[in-house]
Amino acid sequence: MATIIQIANPSKTGQSRFALWDLGFRPFYLLASSFAAFSVFVWALQFSGFLPYAYLQGPMWHAHEMLFGFALAVMTGFLLTAGQNWSGQPTPKGPYLVALAALWLAGRVLVLSPWVWLAAGVNVAFPLAVAIALGIPLYRARNRRNYFFVALLLIMALAQLVVHLNALGALRIPGWAGISLGLDVMLFVLCVMGGRVIPMFTNNAIPGAKAERRPSVEKLALGLVLLLTFADAMQVSGAWLALLCVLAMLAHLTRLWLWQPWKTLNTPLVWVLHAAYAWITLHLAFRAMAAMEWISASVSSHALTAGAIGTMVIGMMTRTALGHTGRKLVARKTEVACYALVTLAAVVRVFVPLLNPHWISDAVLVSALLWSSGFALYTWRYWPVLSREF
Repeated sequence: MATIIQIANPSKTGQSRFALWDLGFRPFYLLASSFAAFSVFVWALQFSGFLPYAYLQGPMWHAHEMLFGFALAVMTGFLLTAGQNWSGQPTPKGPYLVALAALWLAGRVLVLSPWVWLAAGVNVAFPLAVAIALGIPLYRARNRRNYFFVALLLIMALAQLVVHLNALGALRIPGWAGISLGLDVMLFVLCVMGGRVIPMFTNNAIPGAKAERRPSVEKLALGLVLLLTFADAMQVSGAWLALLCVLAMLAHLTRLWLWQPWKTLNTPLVWVLHAAYAWITLHLAFRAMAAMEWISASVSSHALTAGAIGTMVIGMMTRTALGHTGRKLVARKTEVACYALVTLAAVVRVFVPLLNPHWISDAVLVSALLWSSGFALYTWRYWPVLSREF
């Protein structure tokens, strides 16, 4: 398997240089983490009625922004950085990268404005622009192995288009269908990238770990996720959907077991990624229960978003930021605190309402505070890491 992460050498001059626009992970990790911390506050303002001009109201705004704002920003930063390693070709930097960041930021502002068609156009344009920015170097290098990431970005644009056209009254397909499609794409991305990096990082960090990837298990696990996406598109429900989710859960649990997560407990930079993948298996288990109407679908969706996406993001943003800036690959107290806060946020949001549905309001508030604290701490700690080269 080709190496995904290449470790940069720190500057030998001993002088600090502004480097925010050198490579995609630098601005987009900072934008994603600061937005993750701030957006909960904005969500509270909208929920309280202080933002009356937002046309994506309530839970739809929250879902749209966490998926197409936060998660897509992290995906962009990772792909623009990894794409350069995969292809050996340059990806956006300097003014081109500034323009992409400005387009993303405009999308966050415009969904809170009365300019609804402009908001729709800008938000759909962003993943299309990223697809072009990634596709050009991959095509030049004939790196066909990773073309599917370009396709996934195009699907994310389609998912956003569904959300916005429904909100504008121009499409009868429910906006939540677009959210569901976007979540399925993010689940597939997590499964693909988790399979590529978690065993590698485990073996690199822990001598004798022997985390392994078995082709049969890999194909089954990823194939079942794709089948689940197709089932969602066909609106499969009930026992058949539950059965598919159980099979997918067992495949991914087997995959995780082969990576030997119990050997990572003394290495926070690695165990956080295993914990994130464990949330994927929980998400699939809860989806099966929700399909049978035993629990709320919100439990399943938050196991994916707050649990798997949140934990994987904080783990990958620390690991790859340290590696690409030539720093020692060790999680200090600050990183461990970030992991703990984001993980606890997911635990509270998912499990407290399961224990007592009447505690949902308190669970949302406590979870939001923990989540915002974790990503605010990352932003504070990694601003000098990501904005400067030493």
